[in-house]
Parts: sequence; structure tokens; C-alpha cells
Amino acid sequence: MGMKKIIRIWDLPIRLFHWLLVACIIGSVITVNIGGNAMQWHAYCGYSILTLLIFRVLWGFLGSTHARFSHFIPNRVRLLNYLQGKSPKVLGHNPLGALSVLALLASLLFQAVTGLFADDEIAFQGPLVKYVSESIAGIFSELHEANAGVIYTLIGLHLAAIFYYQKIKGENLVKPMLVGDKEIDPSEEANYAPADLGQASQDGGLQRGLALLLLSLIAVGVGYLITSS
Repeated sequence: MGMKKIIRIWDLPIRLFHWLLVACIIGSVITVNIGGNAMQWHAYCGYSILTLLIFRVLWGFLGSTHARFSHFIPNRVRLLNYLQGKSPKVLGHNPLGALSVLALLASLLFQAVTGLFADDEIAFQGPLVKYVSESIAGIFSELHEANAGVIYTLIGLHLAAIFYYQKIKGENLVKPMLVGDKEIDPSEEANYAPADLGQASQDGGLQRGLALLLLSLIAVGVGYLITSS
């Protein structure tokens, strides 16, 4: 048995994005179920989620190797190979995991945007609701409510996949998202594409500084959008 190979997959910005997003989603679910005055906090959670998602989209182009969409969005061939069990193991998202992540990000983005125009006619009015007619605001509110079911389903699948990998495949997906690194047994190395093993993610001060700057600019932009309207 040789030493385990340790490779940085998830840079700090991605890990913080992930866990902040988890916290904001939990916060938004709790507050919407309380209703009433808690709806203001539901809105704050929504604005935070919107900020995080815009960051994630930009980081998909500017971030480190495994965070980049170009690295993990599968084409048809890769997806079919994966489903037939012909593709090598991957460090980051496998093709199916990549699609579920994209679906979750898209549905959350849709939720955040519809929330801006929603009006539940009781405790909450979205900050941009005055720019649309009453009937359009009603449609946005209905879509916002319906899409919550989609999000719950996708989160359920996400958790089921983590559980499956842990119990059936003996692979812990949570730990790399906490510490950033994946440990690879030398006996396992042959199962990965050599190019993949050679691509550790950049996670230095420059990377983190860029992420912080980006997130700050987005937060200011979202804050301006909400308060100026």
C-alpha cells in the first residue's frame, strides 16, 4: 500500500458558496413556513441565494478547474458512456451529477427571480412587483410556489445520491466539500483519466481574493436592485 494521493478539488469559494447556499435554503424554508413577519427574512434569504447563484454562474467561468462548467458539463457522448459504465472515474462531478447540479442551480435561480416579482397579497411583495401588472405578479407567485416542489425533489435526489455513494460505493462526497481535498488510493488511480488526476484546482490567495471581490460586487448590485426599485 502506497501513500494516498491527496488532490484539491473544491476551492474555498466553491465550498463557502455550497454551505452558505445550504444555510440560506434552510432559512428560506423555515421562514416561509412561519409566514407573517418572518416573510421579510424569507426575502433576505432569497436575495442572498440570488447573490450566491450569480456568483456561482460567474465562478463557473472564472473559477478553478473543477468549478468550471467547461470542465463538468457533459456532452451527449460523455453522458452515454457514463450511463453505460464505460467512462473513467472523475474527481469532480460525474456527468449525471453535473446535470443534477445544473438543474438545481437553474431551479433555484428561477425561484429567486420569480420571488422578486411575487405578491402573495398577504405578507409579502417582491421588490420588483411594481414593474409588472397584477396578473403577471400573480403568475410569478404561482410559479414561485409550484417551483418549490421541483427544488425539494432535486434536493432529495442530491441527498439520495450522497447517501448512495456513501453506503453503496463507499465514497464520502461530503468530506471533500468540507475540506476541499479528495484522497485517492494508489490502487484506484488507474480508474481515473490521467488528465483528471493531473488537474488539481487552484485555491490560492489570488483565487480567493478574486472570489471575494466578485461576490462583493454582486452583493452590491443585488442590494442596489432591491433598494432602488
